Amino acid sequence: MTTKTTSPQRFALALTLGAALVAGLSACVPLVVGGAAVMGVGMVATDRRSSGAQLDDQGIELRAAARVRDIANDQMYVSVTSYNRQVLLTGAVGNDADRRRVEEAVQRVDNVRSVVNELTIGAPSTFQDRSNDLYVTGKIKASLLDAKDIFANSFKVVTERGVVYLMGIATRRETDRATEITRGVSGVVKVVRVVEIVSEAELASQAQAQKGGTGAPVTNSAPATPASSSSSRVPLPPMEPLPSSGAAPAQPAGGASTSPVR
Repeated sequence: MTTKTTSPQRFALALTLGAALVAGLSACVPLVVGGAAVMGVGMVATDRRSSGAQLDDQGIELRAAARVRDIANDQMYVSVTSYNRQVLLTGAVGNDADRRRVEEAVQRVDNVRSVVNELTIGAPSTFQDRSNDLYVTGKIKASLLDAKDIFANSFKVVTERGVVYLMGIATRRETDRATEITRGVSGVVKVVRVVEIVSEAELASQAQAQKGGTGAPVTNSAPATPASSSSSRVPLPPMEPLPSSGAAPAQPAGGASTSPVR
């Protein structure tokens, strides 16, 4: 059976996964950068981060990688992922002192506003672990793209030994829906959400700004004020886990949030 030309989103996904395979499956590379540099023009235009934040994220990942490489040892395997200047650290280190050293090194990188340290203490992931994680990540991204009721580009997906981290800028409804989709993918052990919650009104304001030809996503409905390229929203308290079946969803407080969901 023949198929039609691949859509731009799926083509960008294939490029991203290809880059991840090169970096993530190499047994001799102790540090992985989150892949912000693999980005087509279409992906930039549809990203909810400002263009300045996207550039900052690329720089943060590269500089953070260099900082961690300076202190790396044989017991470290660290992945650095930046989204809207919030950095997620995943992987494994040999002891708690190394875990703190990595976090402190990354926190000192220019433009980093917060660090979510998910490093575990123990043996690094194996080649098979990383292969499985890349496969799970690919399935999740494809499932998000296939969903008709959410905007897949709102989320960045990171998988570490079956634990899936969803990063992004999204509404509470989109975040809960993306979590639901992710939980339904085989191989997922747990979902951790590191998401900045925005309102539907903020998204409408962003869409209006883009339609008006500003070219820059708007992620805050408050009146615009002069700011440097490093300015960003301030994280608020964690988001609650998904409600059990039949329960009414809790009302979000808004802001960046981190919440494990099993």
